Amino acid sequence: MSQDAAKRKAAEAALKYLVPGEVLGVGTGSTVNHFIDLLAGRRADVPAAVSSSEASTVRLKAAGIPVVDLNSAGTLSIYVDGADESDPHLRLIKGGGGALTREKIVAAASRRFVCIADESKLVPVLGKFPLPVETIPMARSYVARELTKLGGIPRLREGFTTDNGNVILDVGGLSITDPVKLETEINQLAGVVCVGLFARRPADVLILGAPAGVRELKAV
Repeated sequence: MSQDAAKRKAAEAALKYLVPGEVLGVGTGSTVNHFIDLLAGRRADVPAAVSSSEASTVRLKAAGIPVVDLNSAGTLSIYVDGADESDPHLRLIKGGGGALTREKIVAAASRRFVCIADESKLVPVLGKFPLPVETIPMARSYVARELTKLGGIPRLREGFTTDNGNVILDVGGLSITDPVKLETEINQLAGVVCVGLFARRPADVLILGAPAGVRELKAV
């Protein structure tokens, strides 16, 4: 099974968590694209969706799924999104696609967070994947210096601007043994909009696609 096929299997397995008749949240990325495509066959069960990125909004509309603003949607039934890394406690690194701030907002507004990925995303300790930090442009250098003090190696994501008009620093060199603590520390830096650590609000369910089939981990 290819990596793409594993992602599709994970996306298919997430369909069972749909709550018919309720608005859901939809994330961003290659695995989520499979989920959006599959939603086209479940349009009768999906009155609308809240999207975490402009790219997903376009894809949802093409699949015939109405997209609504989170402010008018209220609490969402589920949020389905991918991850760049997950540890065994379902704490995640997200933001490789640059939509981390909106993703974190939609996850916070959802009763259940279902993360879909291929099995390669499950790691013992977070940090091999560079940690994205969305930053207000004028604070870029200051935030980079502070991230260096925390033991990271920040690099500006060249030529990239988020949907919110900000820049992203990708922080390498980290071994994140206490994700909640690091998430709090980075969030408190002046000029940081959002950090791609989803530890204070981890996933509730992690669905991993693999050649042997689909495996599910649940938060304890």
